[in-house]
Amino acid sequence: MTDAPDRPSVLTAVDGDVWRITLDRPETGNALTPALAAELLAALAARPEDTRVILLLGNGPRFCVGGDVGSFAGADDPGPFVGQLAHDWHEVIRAILHSPVPVVAGVQGAVAGAGVGLIGACDLVVCARTTKIRPAYGAIGFTPDGGTSWALSRSLGAPRALDILLSNGSLTAAEAHLTGLVARLVEDEELRSTAEALAAEIANGPIRAMVRTRALVRKAATRTLEEQLDDEAQLIAESADDPEGREGVRAFVEKRRADFRSAT
Repeated sequence: MTDAPDRPSVLTAVDGDVWRITLDRPETGNALTPALAAELLAALAARPEDTRVILLLGNGPRFCVGGDVGSFAGADDPGPFVGQLAHDWHEVIRAILHSPVPVVAGVQGAVAGAGVGLIGACDLVVCARTTKIRPAYGAIGFTPDGGTSWALSRSLGAPRALDILLSNGSLTAAEAHLTGLVARLVEDEELRSTAEALAAEIANGPIRAMVRTRALVRKAATRTLEEQLDDEAQLIAESADDPEGREGVRAFVEKRRADFRSAT
């Protein structure tokens, strides 16, 4: 499959405090191509500074089916082609992991291949109830990319992650929610409105404190409690000295709702 040169693969829009990024190749299941990877990375970098949350969505019945396997088959030298695509996609994953604002995703239909790693990099994932999550690498003789092995191991544990990966298995939305791969489970027709409402809710909060909290949570599984305590002490001190923390404390004492938007 090739992208039409006059049609973007990714759409962007400002929705209040939210920078909305939408994968827009529904006819391919938003399959990963070099163009989509480049456009998604550019969209993440183009976030207006005054927006406070990124919301990632996918148009069509499927959120992201992973790599465009047809393009793999058509490549003259598939190793370098797939390797370069993985490298480009990993820059997208890194941009999400290190985003200066929280990243919320709303997913539906199918999440496969590199799409699994994509949602694993996001901070909060809202998932439609009928969604199926399938790594699918084994079906084409590939190993995982895009952080998929990390996301599955982190949420399922190594034995269950290997079971899914080696048997070409899948997860229902309910299983993904139960194991923590996705944060919220909603009815299909409520997906977009729920994801948008959650993004708007997060945008009202202390964004810099949330990013510090994200760092603590991600590091917790690989560190000792002593190491975590040291980092918590440092980051809570930074938060207390941040305008967000000062505003939050003032609002508590004054018995009013904190205005974190003004805390710059």
